[in-house]
Amino acid sequence: MLLVAALVAPPPGVGAARAEVIHDGLPASASAAPARARQVTILGSGDILVHPPTWQQAGADAVKAGRPGYDFDPMFAPIRPAVESADLAICHLEAPMGPGAPADFPRFRAPTDLGPAIRTAGYDTCSTASNHSFDQGEQGVYANLDALDAAGLKHTGTFRSSAAQATPTIYQVKGVKIGHLSWAAHFNGHPPPPGKPWLANRIDVPAIKRAAAATRKAGAQIIVLSAHWGTEMEHTPDEDQLRWANELITDPDIDLIIGHHAHVVQPFEKVGGKWIAYGVGNTLARHDFPKDANREGVLAKFTFTEQADRRWTATRAEAIPIWLSLKPTIRVLDLARLPAVDRRRETYRAAMDRISGYLDARGGINDGLHIAR
Repeated sequence: MLLVAALVAPPPGVGAARAEVIHDGLPASASAAPARARQVTILGSGDILVHPPTWQQAGADAVKAGRPGYDFDPMFAPIRPAVESADLAICHLEAPMGPGAPADFPRFRAPTDLGPAIRTAGYDTCSTASNHSFDQGEQGVYANLDALDAAGLKHTGTFRSSAAQATPTIYQVKGVKIGHLSWAAHFNGHPPPPGKPWLANRIDVPAIKRAAAATRKAGAQIIVLSAHWGTEMEHTPDEDQLRWANELITDPDIDLIIGHHAHVVQPFEKVGGKWIAYGVGNTLARHDFPKDANREGVLAKFTFTEQADRRWTATRAEAIPIWLSLKPTIRVLDLARLPAVDRRRETYRAAMDRISGYLDARGGINDGLHIAR
C-alpha cells in the first residue's frame, strides 16, 4: 500500500513505483494501445475499542513473544491479507490511546502498543471522531494523536489546533488524491473545552458539506466520509442516520460513506450511484451483548475507477465478513479466508448468513454488493 498525506511533500523515493500508470506494457510514449482506466481500492472497517479481555490477551501474547507491554499483532494477523490488499485502508479508532494503565468503560484508554499493531495489520490511516473522543479529556486527544504519529498512521477527526481542523486531509494513493473526513454524532456528554470546538468533529450537515467542498477544492479526486453514528446494538439505521446519509451522499463532494458506532453490522445501500455503508460492525471490541452480533463485522472494500470525464466512480463494492473468535485466544478472523474445514463449522456458517442478511436489508445485493464467502 502507498499512503502519503497531501499538502506534505512525500519522502524521497516513496511511492514512485506505485504512481505509474500502466499502458499494457508499452512505454508511456507509445500510442499503439489506449491506457487502461485507472483504479484504486479503498477499505474501511469498524470499531477498534479495547476492553479488558482484549488487553489481557495482548498482555499474554506479549509474554509469549518475550516482549514487554502488549502485543496486539496476533489478534489482527488473520485479517492482515485482506487489509493489505487495499490501496488505502482506513481503521476506526474509537477510543484514544495513551500512556499509563489501560482503562475500561465509561472512559476508555488503550495502550499505545495498539498503534503499531494497527499499522502492521496493513492500515494506513484512522478516523478518530467518536463518542469516546474525549474519554481522557483534551490531553487525551493530544496523546492519541501522538501515539498515531509514532506508529506511522495518518488520522483525521480529532485535531491539535483550529488550523489543523481547517486543513483538508488528503492522501496520495497510486497518484490519486483521496480526501478523508471523520465526524461523530455526539461525545457521550463530554463536550470539548470552552473555546476549543475544533478538537473533534461533531456531525453538522452544513459543516460537513463545507469541509467536503474545501477538500475537493484542495485537489481531492475521491472523498470518503467516516461517520460515527447510529443506535448501538441496532442493525437498522435510525432516523438520524437515514436523514444525514441522504443529505450527504447526494452532495457532489462526497463519494462514499462508511459508518460505524452501532457495534453490529448494518445495511449497505447505493443511492444515486454512490455507496453508503451504514454500519460495518466491530473490528476489535468485546461487548457482553448482543450475543454473537457484537462479534461480527465487515471489511468494506470499494474499487473506484476513473471515468472518461476524469471523475471517479465506485465500480465495485465488496463486504468481507469478519468474526471475533474468543477461544482458545482472541483473534479477528476473516471468515472468507478460513480453511474449508473451518468454514463448514456451524458457528461460522451462521455468522456468514446473519451478516449477509444484515447487509442486504436495504437491497445492497441487488445494488451490486459482493459478499466474500
